[in-house]
Amino acid sequence: MSKQTIFYLIITIVLSLIIFWLSRKILNKIFKKIALKTKTNFDDALINNNFPFYSSFLLPLFFIYSMSSFFIESYPEVLSFILKAIEIIFIVNIVFIVRSVLLTISDYSKNSTNFKNKPIDSYVQVFLIILWFIGIILIMSLLTGKNITTFLTTIGAFSAIILLIFKDTILGFVASIQITINDTVRIGDWITIKSSGADGDVVSISLSSVKVRNFDNTITTVPTYKLISDSFINWRGMSDSDGRRIKRSLLIKPSSIRFLKEDELMKLKKIGRISEYINIRQKQIEQFNSKHNYDKELLINGRNITNIGLFRKYTEMYLEKHPLINNKMIVMCRQLSPTSQGIPLEIYVFSKSKEWKKYEHLMSDIFDHLLASIDYFHLECFELSTNFPVLK
Repeated sequence: MSKQTIFYLIITIVLSLIIFWLSRKILNKIFKKIALKTKTNFDDALINNNFPFYSSFLLPLFFIYSMSSFFIESYPEVLSFILKAIEIIFIVNIVFIVRSVLLTISDYSKNSTNFKNKPIDSYVQVFLIILWFIGIILIMSLLTGKNITTFLTTIGAFSAIILLIFKDTILGFVASIQITINDTVRIGDWITIKSSGADGDVVSISLSSVKVRNFDNTITTVPTYKLISDSFINWRGMSDSDGRRIKRSLLIKPSSIRFLKEDELMKLKKIGRISEYINIRQKQIEQFNSKHNYDKELLINGRNITNIGLFRKYTEMYLEKHPLINNKMIVMCRQLSPTSQGIPLEIYVFSKSKEWKKYEHLMSDIFDHLLASIDYFHLECFELSTNFPVLK
């Protein structure tokens, strides 16, 4: 290579560096001015993802490519090498430009109210994989001088191996589509996946994994396709509803359940919440028993008021009047099937507050009151016996 050619080559490189510096300065100024004038954050995200920086390489690359054919024309091998190198750099540069746009879309969607709950990262990652795949195919075609279709045919022959390598990626992509279409999970949802030990808020949904920030601030990473293949609980319905359910039982000792005598009912009438109910109920029972001539020397004859039935009614009235219970939803105290540990008396209501701390405090306050009240109705809660036989 002659001295004149080397001189021209050096001049071209220096000029291309100046062009790169100028284009970078100009593009940065243009984008910053646009970012200041516009209300959207999309242009700011483009700057943060180096879109102006990668775009600055285009003019210098065109300049070197066009100038090389003039001063290295007499050296076809060198010219071919330089042109191929520029073409490869150009392809890589285009890949990075498109990549910056895709990352910008991802960042912008996270701040958008319409898309912040959608798994946009999954789609961006798929497009990035396709983008790099196309870029590598084009580069390999340039290096070998073979047609692109040759590489595509070869890849088709190895499709089974490719599917095996990208199995999780393909499953994750399909899962992301299903999650979006069916609106199964959103970023910010509280989910529980027992098989993976995840119980917390969804932080991110990507092509391969879903990150869940547990309530102890640990992070559990779950494969995206598990949200389709495995069962999990999404608490969004509770969060969007008008109340959070309280479903807990008191275990009543069966031997403490009995009919209430007249003098016991007189004492229980002093409880303001149920005094009117007792009066009405007594009249109804007396009318029924007298109509059918039941012998009331034994309480089992005819109709009677039981202590557990009265306590159940008291509990419902207490819950209906509670200021933190949502009366527009179900308010119920029900008796479940007897168990070996007693008779469950279940509370089934909804609290107005869905905040965890307030919810737990309300539930504790309710059962504090009921546990303290149960003795007034001559009932007992079931307790396991601690009287074990002593071995001699």
